[in-house]
Amino acid sequence: MKSTKRLSLIILVILFFTTACATVPITGRTQFSIIPDETMLSMSFQQYAQFLEENPLSTDPAQTQMVKKVGHRIAGAVEQYLIENNMAHEIRNYEWEFNLIEDDQMNAWAMPGGKVAIYTGILPITRDEAGLAVVMGHEIAHVVARHGNERMSHALLVQMGGMGLSAALSSYPEQTRQLWMAAIGAGAQIGIMLPYSRLQEREADELGLIFMAMAGYDPNHAIGFWRRMTQEKVGQAPPEFLSTHPSDAARIQNIKNMIPEAMTYYRPEG
Repeated sequence: MKSTKRLSLIILVILFFTTACATVPITGRTQFSIIPDETMLSMSFQQYAQFLEENPLSTDPAQTQMVKKVGHRIAGAVEQYLIENNMAHEIRNYEWEFNLIEDDQMNAWAMPGGKVAIYTGILPITRDEAGLAVVMGHEIAHVVARHGNERMSHALLVQMGGMGLSAALSSYPEQTRQLWMAAIGAGAQIGIMLPYSRLQEREADELGLIFMAMAGYDPNHAIGFWRRMTQEKVGQAPPEFLSTHPSDAARIQNIKNMIPEAMTYYRPEG
């Protein structure tokens, strides 16, 4: 009897995973996803608006304009590529928004649907537009690859027995909100952070290089940026951006290996 129940449970789990799959654009990886995009986007837009109400924007017009320029340039190039390759549905109902937050943390994150936050503390490491494009491409990659949905889906399965997001919000609103904020990468604000998997992080590196290349930024600038981020770890606690974004010699070597593919998408401006 026990073996029969165990077999039934295994079959249910297999069916659950095989019927709740999505595919990441360009890489083609199959991922676990049980939350409708409409639900993710609705909550994302609400939480991002609340975050902006509670955190000060930078008052530096030049830096603010640079963040918006680089973000929209990369997002526009990605949108154009997806449209040309019959994948426009991958970003349906996205509303891109890029804001510079006045905060000394060396941090950046993105919410589903294209809501991105860059902290002023990371700008000394990015240094210029090309360095900023490395960060923006990486965060936009997390959005396009739906890593937030994937992490939240796993969190709901593990911590709430596969309960739907709407039901979880109704029954456990604060716990679910914290899980959600952690899943999309803003968990440092509330004391928890769900780590990106090695696979997701490598995928964001790969797609980020491709996306910045599509926008006319040379992917080779990624090597210098990640070296500078690595140096920030020496002898001190790692920057917030590295709390779930490990930067080391192996990662930099992986990025070097990815650059030739990214360069096939490179179209210099002008």
